[in-house]
Order: sequence, then C-alpha cells, then structure tokens
Amino acid sequence: MDQPRIRNFCIIAHIDHGKSTLADRLLETTGAITDREKADQVLDSMDLEREKGITIKAAAARMFHKASDGVEYEYNLIDTPGHVDFTYEVSRSLAACEGALLVIDASQGIEAQTLANVYLAMNQDLTLIPVLNKIDLPHAEPERVVTELERVIGFSRDEVIFASAKEGIGVPEILEAIHERIPPPKGAPDEPLKALIFDSKYDAYKGVVAHVRVFEGTLAGRQELLLMQTQKSFEPLEYGAFSPRMVALPRLECGEVGYVATGLKDVADCRVGDTITLNASPAPSPLPGYRKAKPMVFAGLYPTNTDDYQDLREALSKLSLNDASLVYEPESSAALGFGFRCGFLGLLHMEIIAERLEREYGLDLLTTAPSVEYHVTTTRGEELLVDSPATLPEPSRIETIEEPWAEIDIIVPSRYIGQVMDLVTSRRGVFRRMEYLEPEDEGEKGEARVLLEYDIPLAEILVEFYDALKGSTAGYASLDYHVKEYRPADLVKVDVLVNGQPVDALSLITHRSNAQREGRTLVSKLKDLIPRQMFDVPLQAAVGGRIIARETIRAMRKNVLAKCYGGDVTRKRKLLQKQAEGKKRMKVVGSVEIPQEAFMAVLKLRSD
Repeated sequence: MDQPRIRNFCIIAHIDHGKSTLADRLLETTGAITDREKADQVLDSMDLEREKGITIKAAAARMFHKASDGVEYEYNLIDTPGHVDFTYEVSRSLAACEGALLVIDASQGIEAQTLANVYLAMNQDLTLIPVLNKIDLPHAEPERVVTELERVIGFSRDEVIFASAKEGIGVPEILEAIHERIPPPKGAPDEPLKALIFDSKYDAYKGVVAHVRVFEGTLAGRQELLLMQTQKSFEPLEYGAFSPRMVALPRLECGEVGYVATGLKDVADCRVGDTITLNASPAPSPLPGYRKAKPMVFAGLYPTNTDDYQDLREALSKLSLNDASLVYEPESSAALGFGFRCGFLGLLHMEIIAERLEREYGLDLLTTAPSVEYHVTTTRGEELLVDSPATLPEPSRIETIEEPWAEIDIIVPSRYIGQVMDLVTSRRGVFRRMEYLEPEDEGEKGEARVLLEYDIPLAEILVEFYDALKGSTAGYASLDYHVKEYRPADLVKVDVLVNGQPVDALSLITHRSNAQREGRTLVSKLKDLIPRQMFDVPLQAAVGGRIIARETIRAMRKNVLAKCYGGDVTRKRKLLQKQAEGKKRMKVVGSVEIPQEAFMAVLKLRSD
C-alpha cells in the first residue's frame, strides 16, 4: 500500500470506557472480521482478559476502509490497556502510531487515566480524535462532558465525535475522521531498513514473533536481519500482518505495522524497543527505543509443594517471554523453602501473573506480602537496593533509607473531597493542588468534579488503597499514579517471631510511627489464623531487639485426670507434672505449621 493511504492509530481511554468494544465495531464495519467470527472483545484473546473485562496486552489489527473520496485506505489499529499498571504497554503502542482515538465515557466524563493517556500522546506528538462513547445510556450527559473536554484538554466542540460503540452509532464518522485528521506515516522506502519492535511473543513453531512498525526501508525477502541493540542476526521465517489473526504477507512496506517471525528461541535476544535492520547494510543509528519497564512491586512466589520448584522456574521463564516487564530471581526462606523473588509493575500485574501461573501451568502457589524497592546507605558508605524485608541490614549498620514516592491524581465529585483527604493524609500523603474540572453551577445538581494531586509514599498505596478509595467515595473516584523520586524516611523492619523463631516471610518494612500499631494488629490476626498446638505458642512482633507486641496461642489441653477417681493426690500431681514436662519438651522440638492465610494477613493489615 502507498504511504499516503496508510493510517496508524491506537485507542486510548480510562478503564471501562469502551476501547475494546469500539475496536470490535471498527473491525466489523470494515469487514476485517466476518459475522461468523464476531465475538465481544475480539482483540482480548487471553481468558483472563475476557473474564476480568480488561485489556492486559496491547493487540494490533489491520483493516481496509473505502473513504468518501472513493479511495481505499489501510488502517493499522493498536488496542491498548486502560489500567494504570499497564501504562508501559500504552506508551509502547503510541510510539508506533501517528494518531490516537481518545475515548471518553459520556456518563463518567474525564477520569484520571484519561488525562494520563492524553499527556502520553501529546509527548509523542500524536493527533488526537476525541470520541464521546456510550451516548445511548440513560444517564449519559454528553453536553456536560463536551464542556469538560473544552475546558480541561482544549478540544473544540466540532472535533468531538458522538458515538455508541455498543449500538454502532458514530462508527462511520470515526472511520472518516481517521483518514481526514490523522497524517500518513513519514519515512523513505529507499533508506536503510529501520523497524521498531513494539511487542513480542513466543510461538513454539516460529520462535520469537516480533510485532513491528516499519519506519524506513522495506521488509522483504529472506535477507539476513540484525537486531541493533543485542547485535543478534537471524534469517526471517515469515512476514505478515494481524487482521486480526496472523496472515502471512510477502513484504511489509515503509509505514506499515505487522510481524516478523524471527525463529529465535530466546526472547531476551529480541527486546521490545530494539530496531531491526539489514545485516548486510545496517542503518547508521537505531530508532529511539523505550525505557525498560522498571518493576515497582516485589513479592515472593513459593510453590506450596516443594517438588514443584522446577516447574515454577520453567513457568516463569515462559511467562517472561511474553511479558518483558516481569523480572525474577531465586530466593529461599527458612519458613517457605525455595521460591522466587519477582518484580511487578503494580498489584494488578502481580495478581494477573500469579493467576496465570496457577491456571496455565497448574501450580499451587503461596505469595508473600508485596514490598517496594528501598535505597539503603550503610554506615560504611555502601549503597544497597533492598526489595525484601529479609535482606534489610541490621539497624546499627544503616545510615539512611530512602523510599519511592509517587505523584497521584484523584478525580472525584466535590462532596467526597473530605473523605479522600482523610484517607490520603492518614497514609502520609502530602497535598499538592486541587482543581475544579467544571464550574460549580455546571456540575450534576450543582456539584463539580475535582482533581486532587498528592505526593505519597508508593508503599502506602500498594495494599488496599484503591479499595479504600473506591469504598469511601461510593465508587466515583478514579486514580492515576506515577513514581516520581526517592526521599529519605524513618523506616524500620518489624520482625514476627513464632515460638521464638523469626519467620522472614511475615516481616515487613514500615514507618517508625506505624510500627507498634501494625505489629500489634499483625500478631492479633495471626493468633486467629495459626492453628492451636499441643503447647503454648508465643507470637511476638519486634523492632531490632525490642518486642513491641505479643499474643499467645493457648495449648490444646488433654484432661489427664479424667480417669482418676479419688485416691491419693500425689498420683494426680505426678500425671500433671508428666504432662507439663511433655509440653515443655514438645515446645523445644515441635514446629508450628503456618497456613497461607497467615501470610495474606500482612496484605490486609491496613484494611482494619
């Protein structure tokens, strides 16, 4: 296809504003999928995506549209996730496009992720087409939302397309707007080849399949290709496009989006953000790639059956082929045996990975409480990266600890401002600014929606924060965050001792001011969760060598005097003394079995 007739675009939006449904309608209207292939969420191929109703991985699709000028255009669509944890997927997709459809729910209006995605698109210099979706809903307020778009983002009323992806309203107008407003790709077909890898996945027959956008030159023939970052060369097995299934093609022209089957067996050789060029005549410089996705949340994954350790290792290595943002390394714990310390982009990412391991690989897993990465400077001047409480040095060896801080944007109706402020300040949040998205008199029943900006430690929003925010605002609040910087903090490690033995998987790093409260809450929860033994089990929380909280799980007591009827009192004393000695001996050699619920108690600390 000639370059002037190609359009590359993606769909960006807040969660649940109708991206995947709109993608389905575009594919149906252009005939990319037949009536027989019609299904909800065509581009969401994973079971988890369909069940949770969210997009996790970016997906591409090619379609052809005959415009009002009688010319047929090639549209390359990239569907992107909406959840904040998968922002890295969005930023990668934007780099392969010239324009984006910005989808806004006509009843919800602008949400936190809407703004975050707009800024991402503006930084990439993309043409934005605002689409007001779900106008058919009874509680839709298109006029209010259009006014909001004019004030907050600066669109004019004429630019906004009114649509309902579910009913197919406005879809022809969107298809026309794509060819009228989004510019065709630039780039010279006769220059040395430059193709950007914006995603990759592993195929058992074709090796690593790289999703590419050709910026310069043409991909054709069996000539040897070179990956500029890893300096790995390979002979391509196949070129093709997604329509939306993989369809083999003889070549990929300059400006087109498609895939290259590399035949490589290791995804590490074919990194996302790398540039493909010809081995015989390479391009002088690679395309600007992506910053590597940096894990923000760390947790331990342990198999409940120790024999499954090798299976877990293989499952993680296969998952990391499809998900470049997952990092893992082996670790061992006295309480849990051998497992892996894994890095994730956020809690949803962690939940998705754990669920995929259990479903797709049949593993039974135990997940430890999530933690963030701390920067620790020791008294000797060494700088350490600590992502697990178990690896934090002794307090006497620590000079300073720095923790990551995030900038959060919360959009909420004005009547919930007080609840949001209480919640954020109770988690050490620092207020930055507040902005009304619409004047007081224009909001629903005279009520405006408000954007609140705070700085807050990342560790404080990891667990239960999103649930607490939704709960305190009747579900109306929307949240976006990004990590900003590291700041010094007065942090301590709270150890949990079960029967005098420290259980490293139960320890946590927290602010000194919260240590006593969290320690007391944790041991009282563990008292209910750890089963009773034949001897007393002391549960203690300690900071350094100082015990800050204690509970005791009372022993199950057998009545040894049940068969003593009367008789000499010394016989009774002997039996009781023998029982006490047995319990003392049992306490020394007996081990306490800690159930999975006990490890999850650390997660739910703050929900109380």
